[in-house]
Amino acid sequence: MFRQLLNWRTLLALIAILIVSGTIWYSSYLADKIEKEERQKVEQWVKASAFLLYSSSTDTDLAIKILEDNTDIPIIATDEKGKIIEYKNLDSSKAESKDSGYLYRCLADFRAENRPITFYDPIDSTKVNRYYYGHSQLLDEVRYYPLVQLFIVGLFIVITLLSLRSAYRSTQNQVWAGMAKETAHQLGTPVSSLEGWMEILKETHGQESFVYEMEKDVNRLRLVSDRFGKIGSTPQLEEKDIVEQVRMMMDYVKKRAGGKVSFELNIQGAEVIPVRISAPLFDWVIENLLKNALDAMEGKGSITVNIQDAEKNITIDVADTGKGISSRNIGKVFKPGFTTKKRGWGLGLSLSKRIIEQYHQGSLTVKQSEIGKGTTFRIVLKK
Repeated sequence: MFRQLLNWRTLLALIAILIVSGTIWYSSYLADKIEKEERQKVEQWVKASAFLLYSSSTDTDLAIKILEDNTDIPIIATDEKGKIIEYKNLDSSKAESKDSGYLYRCLADFRAENRPITFYDPIDSTKVNRYYYGHSQLLDEVRYYPLVQLFIVGLFIVITLLSLRSAYRSTQNQVWAGMAKETAHQLGTPVSSLEGWMEILKETHGQESFVYEMEKDVNRLRLVSDRFGKIGSTPQLEEKDIVEQVRMMMDYVKKRAGGKVSFELNIQGAEVIPVRISAPLFDWVIENLLKNALDAMEGKGSITVNIQDAEKNITIDVADTGKGISSRNIGKVFKPGFTTKKRGWGLGLSLSKRIIEQYHQGSLTVKQSEIGKGTTFRIVLKK
């Protein structure tokens, strides 16, 4: 699925490049063509104006038509001293108002845009008129069209990629949920069988001690099966004391940690903090974080859990003194399949994040981590 998503991204990028490149080339071609035609129109307009001024011919229909047809190209005429003597297709209200700088600002823009067309007075050669002109609205639209299309294509690609990403995540969620439920189903039969054998063994005289220990392991298997069965289903949230839940999981992990690892629980606020949670799934998250901390410390160090009861949120920080996480891996720790261990599937943190965010509407993040000094994971739950 990831390769398909990558191929889609590559294909969309190529299509976008081709569309934008083709649009830019063709728009540039059209703009050059329109620009040449507009210069020809201005030249014809200048000649028509001169014809009406200096020609003795009475056949002025064509010249008048040329002058009247130019309704889109702005023109400013200046004399040999640079004084404005005529203008066309400009905002007359601004040009005739007290804001005399309007025409000269337009003149400065026209000078920057196009070369002027020069006309020498046939009667007095010392008189020279220069005609400066700007772009028509059509030319501006053609030039800006590639930018508009680039924005539209970019927006289309972003929406498509987000849709593909959403579909990928949805498929991924279905796969994990399906695997979890199938695992729970496969565990159910042997666990039920073991529970039956346990009842038989309890009736056997002299076997009480090891039967009790076996029963704890069978109950543990039943708990694991129950946790997997809840993945993908809407869990039943019940009000529980979050402090007690964390303390129980710390006690459970502590018994399996060895004597060189110390555990500390700090509570800031009330000793009893009621929160609506799915106890089996929440315990799974705490267990995962504590076991990851143990693995990071390699049998020696300290684990500190801080619970803070704030006005709107409850914050749980799980800190260890382990080897830490490199900066390049912090963004990967919650991705399915990522692990730095020699054994394991790399699903613990990914499932933990899903449990906290999807089922409890909270957040699970790496608060801080430093190589050689340890890592702190933070859970935030809404009250």
